[in-house]
Amino acid sequence: MSTYKIGVVIGSLRKDSFNRKLALALAALAPEGFVFEHLRLDDLPLYNQDHDGNQAESVKRFKTEIASCQGLLFVTPEYNRSIPGVLKNAIDNASRPYGQSAWAGKPAGVVGISVGAIGTAMAQQHLRNVLAYLDVPTMGQPEAFVQNKEGLFDDKGHIGIESTKKFLQGWMDKYVAWIKTHNA
Repeated sequence: MSTYKIGVVIGSLRKDSFNRKLALALAALAPEGFVFEHLRLDDLPLYNQDHDGNQAESVKRFKTEIASCQGLLFVTPEYNRSIPGVLKNAIDNASRPYGQSAWAGKPAGVVGISVGAIGTAMAQQHLRNVLAYLDVPTMGQPEAFVQNKEGLFDDKGHIGIESTKKFLQGWMDKYVAWIKTHNA
């Protein structure tokens, strides 16, 4: 059986982030052979093109972690109708210098959770545009705009609403197939 290492990129630094909780709950829905590693973003410097020739150690580490993955899972909130600055900064750092992007060719899935009724629809659309430019094949369907509601997460951090769990299990099944197809 193959093992697939998935790099999880969470667009929130908040300790009690709903998106971090969603990432953990999604990993619990994955089959055996899928290992989810949360990639650290909080120590990356603000991207500055002047540093392309001498990237910070944290950027080199981040790019190496991405390179070791067979797939990516982006789990992001929506800030001001777009992706959070910390996520864009991480994407920019790992995509540079030009021609040395760590993202290229890595299959990905995009999800997010918010208190709003349309979840993270705008952030996900903006993120998909950026990922398309960076040659990251991103699963298009099903989309998952999760609204945080009372009882969504149980006391163990799993999805506690059965209809949402069923939907997210279907999303995970498609994501697993997407990763396997792009690693065949």
